[in-house]
Amino acid sequence: MKFNYKLHRLCGASYGTPAATGASILSSSSKGSNIVYTCDGNSLLSPVGNRIQVLDLLHHSCRTLPFEARSNIRRIALSPDDRLLIVVDVNHHALLVNYHRGVILHRFSFKKPVRDMKFSPDGSKFAVSAGKHVQVWFTPGVRREFAPMVLHRKYTGLSGDATTLDWSSDSSILMGGGKDCQARVWTVDTVKDYKPWLLVGHKKPLVGVHFEDRFKINERNQFFVGVGNTGSSLTGKLVARCYTISEDGVIVTRECRKEENDDKEGEGSDDEDGNGKGLDSFGNDAVDFFSGGGGNGTTTTQSNDVHSSDQAHDIVNSRWGTTSRHYFHANSSANTVVSTSFSSKHSLLVVGFSTGLFGLYELPSMSNIHTLSLSHSTIGTVSINPSAEWLAFGCPKTQQLLIWEWRSETYILKQAGHAYGMRCLAYSPDGIVVATGGEDGTVKLWNSHSGFCYVTLPKSHTAAVTAVEFSSPAVVLSASLDGTVRAHDLHRYRNFKTYTSDIPCQFLCMAVDKSGEVVCAGSTEPFRVCVWSVQTGKLTDVLTGHLGPISSLAFHPVRGTLASASWDGSVKVWDLYKSDGGSAPETLENGADVVCLAYRPDGGQICSGSIRGMLRFWNVEDGSLVCEIDGQKDIKGGRKINDRMTSDNNSSSRYFTSIAYSADGTCLLAGGNSKYVCIYEVSQQILLKKFQVSFNRSLDGVLDELHSKNLGDGGALDDEHDSADETSFVPHIPGAKRADDGSRKSRVEVLTMQVAFSPTGREWSTVSGEGLHVYSLDDDMIFDPLALTEGVTPSAVQSNLREGKYGMALLMSLHLNEFALVKSVIEDTPFESISTVVRSIGQEHLSQLIQFMSKCMEDSPHVEYYLQWCLELLQTHGLFMEKNRGKYLRSFRALFRVVQSRYVDLKAICDDNKYSLEFLENQANLLLG
Repeated sequence: MKFNYKLHRLCGASYGTPAATGASILSSSSKGSNIVYTCDGNSLLSPVGNRIQVLDLLHHSCRTLPFEARSNIRRIALSPDDRLLIVVDVNHHALLVNYHRGVILHRFSFKKPVRDMKFSPDGSKFAVSAGKHVQVWFTPGVRREFAPMVLHRKYTGLSGDATTLDWSSDSSILMGGGKDCQARVWTVDTVKDYKPWLLVGHKKPLVGVHFEDRFKINERNQFFVGVGNTGSSLTGKLVARCYTISEDGVIVTRECRKEENDDKEGEGSDDEDGNGKGLDSFGNDAVDFFSGGGGNGTTTTQSNDVHSSDQAHDIVNSRWGTTSRHYFHANSSANTVVSTSFSSKHSLLVVGFSTGLFGLYELPSMSNIHTLSLSHSTIGTVSINPSAEWLAFGCPKTQQLLIWEWRSETYILKQAGHAYGMRCLAYSPDGIVVATGGEDGTVKLWNSHSGFCYVTLPKSHTAAVTAVEFSSPAVVLSASLDGTVRAHDLHRYRNFKTYTSDIPCQFLCMAVDKSGEVVCAGSTEPFRVCVWSVQTGKLTDVLTGHLGPISSLAFHPVRGTLASASWDGSVKVWDLYKSDGGSAPETLENGADVVCLAYRPDGGQICSGSIRGMLRFWNVEDGSLVCEIDGQKDIKGGRKINDRMTSDNNSSSRYFTSIAYSADGTCLLAGGNSKYVCIYEVSQQILLKKFQVSFNRSLDGVLDELHSKNLGDGGALDDEHDSADETSFVPHIPGAKRADDGSRKSRVEVLTMQVAFSPTGREWSTVSGEGLHVYSLDDDMIFDPLALTEGVTPSAVQSNLREGKYGMALLMSLHLNEFALVKSVIEDTPFESISTVVRSIGQEHLSQLIQFMSKCMEDSPHVEYYLQWCLELLQTHGLFMEKNRGKYLRSFRALFRVVQSRYVDLKAICDDNKYSLEFLENQANLLLG
């Protein structure tokens, strides 16, 4: 079994950060980040916790970039050429990333809160709002350097923290707005005789400042020639236009105009003094040289060309003025503007409000094109793609991501995770669908290939869902703390059956037998197991005998026996189909509370996990103890912020709460109240690999040692108590022992609620506070030969193919274990020689060949050719694989999944062709008749 599993995607949330159960107020670290489109507008980058999801909107797929920030991400910026990605977390630590390769190039810290960050349109620099200052840095290269970050300049003048930034279209002017209700305009490089302008007129902090595109301004100047004929009270040539938006819904249009008399007076003074023009241009060249702008400045002609094409020199000796003032909501004080996005090329402004409403406006006329209510929560961020067709919205509180096409008024994408987190998961028999249950009582279905949730089953549970299981590919069952087990139809997406107990109780676990006819659920109190018939919905039996809550249930894979684990320290094995109902079950004593249970796929062994961190393996036939694994030292780690002891001395997290066998039964996957997931080899009782599900320091329990500066006499201190985003704390009251109003903020704890192997064996998943982590194999990145000798080389494979020795060539390629080589040998084999080649394959290579076949067939157009391979494999080796089904189950399920998906695709095409031909035939009959 291979263990090069890597995190492939993070499902369960497409935007935002996980919120603790019961948290009604988002902390400063949970207010979400911005979302960014790529330069082609076909992909969207959405931060989720400390990771970044890349949503491919053309191919409808999702992937997670292979790096993590230190804490929850606060801001991201992508260069105009999509080469560099800058990520800043809530603690001001930044990552410089090569976007295409997903490699971290550099780590650094801005030292101050970063609320906005943007690359210049030409990609040479990027601006960052660091506290009250605005910093402009040179864009580093894509190669690793010792000190890639070079500061160009720091801009001051704002009395409050800078909240929003924008560049002019030629990257020569920078504008910033802040909490002081003012905006300031700077030139990126020093320009002679220019003094930064301060734009006032707002009563609330600014949430957006935007420059209009320079080409739009030039077009306007061509139509409106002269002075004072543009509908504005200002006179002169229009040089620049900007828009400032405040929280109270006020948008102010400002124009920068230059009087033509100033230019004429300057020209006249130069004519009077012959050296005036030369000295003036020399002074400009000197300023440009020492400030790093304006090129090399070698000649006066080049200098004049630069100045005439540079918007920063055009605003010298110009005046800014307000031309118009508009209000988004004149009669509503509760509807606050939260986020804005502006497309300068198309003059479209998107505004997100605190009530879940968004508006699309055309500037500068301020005409309302579209208004729609998307959610009941705040729209924390908005973004518009380069073609101005798709609008993306992120709601941090509900972790909701929506992409709206405003022309056709349709959703391109709509994703939302479970409220208050995910709790359980289950794979469908073919491994294509993953069902998850959440604390909000909902059941969601996810496509394991794309990573998207394609349906949320109607909310029928009134409490948290504790277990989900597939009884068949079209039926999923869910158990809840509300005392019901519900069956959902995946064709009509409705709840068609509800199973209840005769006594009100809460169900903690559930199991379905192999035939899908019997479902069992274990309750907390009374301590019993309820058995129902799936078809009739009647309660057929009640199993009693445990002295504590039932924590886990599992059916035998072959026989009809049921194993139940309880907090009373025992595992009981029940035979549900015995006619003698009074027979006592077989009891396996563990000596500690049992919290998890799993059968080996062949049914010969059962594993139980207790709160002491012990994994015990029992022989099913005689009930004897085979071996034990002590996992306390393997799973320990992580000190929570309220723990009064170190992680080494804390035993609360040293046990497994969920276990799962691999498809071949040789390995065991185990996870629990810790940040680690362990894989054990059962026969040797050794730890093969340990995965850490998250390195996010915003979660509780990630660090093994807490920093001493965050520890006080009464325990841990809030490391974000000085955040400027937080509301003001209630002052100290005389005689009171605490300084707040009684509200509490809780962190999400890092732990794994459930682990599960995919039926195909190519991936495994775990449920944590962040969502559904999917780890998959990446065979293209490794070289794993089998029984390799000096004579087994790629050239020898090609020579055997030329000589017509297809069987030998296939065996040698399987020994080399290279996908491209095996695929070329398979496809070069003639159709009539397939049966002969299959007979030459030994039993030791069957599983490997089936895996390669499933991978080759997934995207190949030669469907009939590969189906002939599958047919010959089953006819030749089918009986042997049936006898050793545990060994070949994983590879066979992978092949079955691919064949089924190709069948669905072909069926749709054939149906369309059939209907088209019938239509043509009917039309011909009508014409002839």
